[in-house]
Amino acid sequence: MDIKHLDPMKQASSLFGEFKNFAFKGSVIDLAVGVIIGAAFGKIVTSLVDHIIMPFIGVLLPGKSGYQGWTLPIRGKVIPYGLFLGDVVNFLIVAAALFLFIVKFLGWIMRSKQEEAKAAPPLTKDQELLSEIRDLLKQQARPIGASETPQ
Repeated sequence: MDIKHLDPMKQASSLFGEFKNFAFKGSVIDLAVGVIIGAAFGKIVTSLVDHIIMPFIGVLLPGKSGYQGWTLPIRGKVIPYGLFLGDVVNFLIVAAALFLFIVKFLGWIMRSKQEEAKAAPPLTKDQELLSEIRDLLKQQARPIGASETPQ
């Protein structure tokens, strides 16, 4: 009975190798960077909403405590809808920023690249002449009576 396949060191080494291949792929590292940048962006948007936008809205609307104090008492319970509205505004700003960047900006870049690929530059006189020479050489190399397209 062969017990080499039960060697724990070999299994651990193989597992570590698989993990290393997974963890250091470019896509995993790109994903990690994206998550970190997204978290930092989320903090900036939260600060913008909490410290600038919602206090400004609170000044425009009646009440002294600001949006954090907006509550709705129901049967002895208090529902802090002001905090919820702040979170909704936060979400809308993040969604709008992602929409503008991903859908609009990257879409514009992709369309401009497609247009560049479609609009091939016209042939120069030298290129036209070389194409004609190539076509004449192809005709001379073909046996008489041979069809133009190979079958």
